[in-house]
Amino acid sequence: MLTRYRLIPALSAALLAVGGCGSSGPVVTPAELVDFKPLASLKVLWQGSVASAGRNTYFPRVSGGVVYAVGADGAVTGFDVSSGASQLQIDAGERVTGGVGVGGGLVLLGTRKGEVLAFETTGKALWKAQLSSEVLAQPAAEDGIVVVRTADGRIHGLDAATGKSRWLYQQRMPSLSVRSSAGVVLERGGVFAGFPGGRLVALALPNGNIGWEGIVALPRGATELERVADITSLPAIDFPRICAVAFQGRVACFDVQRGALLWARDASSIAGVALDARYLYYTDDRSAVLALDKTNGASVWRQDKLTDRSVSAPLALGRYVVVGDFQGYVHLLSAEDGSFAARIATDGKAISAPPIALSPSSFLVQTRDGGVFAITIQ
Repeated sequence: MLTRYRLIPALSAALLAVGGCGSSGPVVTPAELVDFKPLASLKVLWQGSVASAGRNTYFPRVSGGVVYAVGADGAVTGFDVSSGASQLQIDAGERVTGGVGVGGGLVLLGTRKGEVLAFETTGKALWKAQLSSEVLAQPAAEDGIVVVRTADGRIHGLDAATGKSRWLYQQRMPSLSVRSSAGVVLERGGVFAGFPGGRLVALALPNGNIGWEGIVALPRGATELERVADITSLPAIDFPRICAVAFQGRVACFDVQRGALLWARDASSIAGVALDARYLYYTDDRSAVLALDKTNGASVWRQDKLTDRSVSAPLALGRYVVVGDFQGYVHLLSAEDGSFAARIATDGKAISAPPIALSPSSFLVQTRDGGVFAITIQ
């Protein structure tokens, strides 16, 4: 099975996980970087490193003034959010997948063998739980429940103290789907997740009962490949709305409590969405970054000069939108019109995970080579 990278229509057949098989596809030429007049500047506040992620995507987390990052070897480093000084070292003792999860006083890791490993934030090992399939996404924890998504379409609710199963939710998986490292979002006692087939679900955190199910996109087309309409990224929540985007489908927003559809429009993305006070932003499957009015889905702007550069999901940060690309460049776009405001290079390796905010004017990226960069906007 192949992990999704640079998934565009011409390459989709090569990069879909089908019964454990994959093949190579045609080569595409990424857009050259364009010159522009900077409107701001980007500066690296501090830089750290963890092990390489290889061809996987590893998601860092920020909690309690510490940045937690991990590479494929299972060694977690906790960096001070202000200085980058090492605050914590945890060696899981085996290869891990999906990145590090933090919550409820726990540091959590998943493996391809379907294991979840739990540690105290001091680094002390607490428990190990065996689940039904490989863990490609970050575990999450809140209110005494650890929530873990496995590659077989199941969401597991585990007791945070013991790792014992508390509940299980499962959706039937289609025969053809995009291999995804998207996990779940925990918010106000709810568990929110998108699935292959274009469905977005809301579960109750204490017991896993389903609250509602919304249709972001319905499979359509004559062939099995054309009918892939998977949600491969995390939904974004800005009460009272929750929004998600599907590959070969739509971008849609729902009422977060009732699941009622607010609006939807055609879109295709494997990267994901972000929200701010006015707009919804998403990166489409050709690496264009788009802004829509989040109240009705109306188009605001489109930045298409990063075509086929494997651009990450966006981060909305104040007056700007931040994305990374396959060469490790970080691009700062104006939230007002999508124009380029600034650019900075990191270590030359792909930034696949979405940038994450550290403050109203700073953010963090992790590259495939294990580079961890805290960057500020000036």
